[in-house]
Amino acid sequence: MDDLSRHRGLALTAAGLLLGLTTFAPAIASSPIVSGFNGSTLPANDDGSTGQVSTGFAMNFFGTSYNGLWVNNNGNVTFDGAMYTYTPFGLTSALNNPIIAPFFGDVDTRGTGSGLVSYGTGTFDGMSAFGVNWPNVGYYSYGTDKLNNFQLLLVNRSDTGTGNFDIYFNYGSMQWETGDASGGTDGLGGSCAVAGYSNGSGHTGTYYQLPGSAVCGSLIDGGSHALQNATNDGTPGQFLFEVRNGSVRPPPGVPEPSPIALLGVGIGLLTFAAARRGRRQGG
Repeated sequence: MDDLSRHRGLALTAAGLLLGLTTFAPAIASSPIVSGFNGSTLPANDDGSTGQVSTGFAMNFFGTSYNGLWVNNNGNVTFDGAMYTYTPFGLTSALNNPIIAPFFGDVDTRGTGSGLVSYGTGTFDGMSAFGVNWPNVGYYSYGTDKLNNFQLLLVNRSDTGTGNFDIYFNYGSMQWETGDASGGTDGLGGSCAVAGYSNGSGHTGTYYQLPGSAVCGSLIDGGSHALQNATNDGTPGQFLFEVRNGSVRPPPGVPEPSPIALLGVGIGLLTFAAARRGRRQGG
């Protein structure tokens, strides 16, 4: 992703201001999700995980160095073992398993029309990287009337220091927020999705949740913190967290929907915790 793409929203805003036609639009023209990182695929499943997989480089995450992780179907990766939990929980308490979660919710890829979770190594901006894709995935149970498209990238930044890396959350359309076994109905309501990271200790400064986490209706398309067009780095639908010397730097701010200018003649337009599901019958 080049600098022009990365700052597309800001450039358009400046142009709009010159013409007096700037608006703050709740939708975006394209997704920041990049291709690749699909060398391996999780078969269609509900609450499944990989075994430990290598990221291809070392990551210093809050003082512990990791060279591998577990990819969990339910929208997250963990570092000390697989996690089969499907109902989202807050990342601010002691979890006993470090986690990075672009969208922790009850993903179910068994339904007809759902994509499958894929993962693997590649490059991003010329740096080695490990990525996980959740491409238009459904929700429990077999739900595909609403689909979510999101991605996690872990980018090697050893050029800035041993163990340094960047975390990217990339989002396309996000239509559901809950599985039907987490109090939801048709993918909405109940115990809603959480996005963020934690080293698992619960200590202040070692965790972060995106605004709108666990708030029903907030993170999905059209919500007050819709992931598709929110940002903390100027690229709509993208969040960047720089991990340096084991800590996230700078501390994340409160991301807001990215401004997009609409250019034209006339007026401005406004556009756009549980374990495996043993208790579930037949699933």
